[in-house]
Amino acid sequence: MMTTIEKLLKEMDQEAETTRKMLSRVPNDKYDWQPHEKSMTIRRLATHIADIPSWVEMAICDDELDFATSTHKEPVINKTDELLSFFEESQAKGKAALANAKEELFDLPWTMRNGEQIYAVYTKGEVVRMAYNQTVHHRAQLGVFLRLLDVPIPGSYGPSADDGGF
Repeated sequence: MMTTIEKLLKEMDQEAETTRKMLSRVPNDKYDWQPHEKSMTIRRLATHIADIPSWVEMAICDDELDFATSTHKEPVINKTDELLSFFEESQAKGKAALANAKEELFDLPWTMRNGEQIYAVYTKGEVVRMAYNQTVHHRAQLGVFLRLLDVPIPGSYGPSADDGGF
């Protein structure tokens, strides 16, 4: 029987394959494009997706994220090869932290705040799951952005229409 950590590591690897495929489709000449003035640019969205695996490390190794004092910053990325390299770094950090974690810490509290303003308190385990969910959520957003640009979309959990499926 697999432990919770083993299951999470397996899922992290599976989602990384899909994320890698999606990020590799971002056109180098479209990093400033956004579908609506209230939407993120592709640069901001894709960089955030590439950064999310590092949140697993943050959840495991830290007790909070305080936006007022955090030194965690996403880089400015301008090319898809840079984006994929950043993703691989984030993935390695998150995976290493998870592989070395003790399951007991998943029940410990983790706080998201901005100074004195507390946005939410979760367990560390919930934050790990939220990172996975955020990856899927934002990856779907990126898929819409790419579709609007006529960029073929890779399959996620099976073939896409561009792969000759469905």
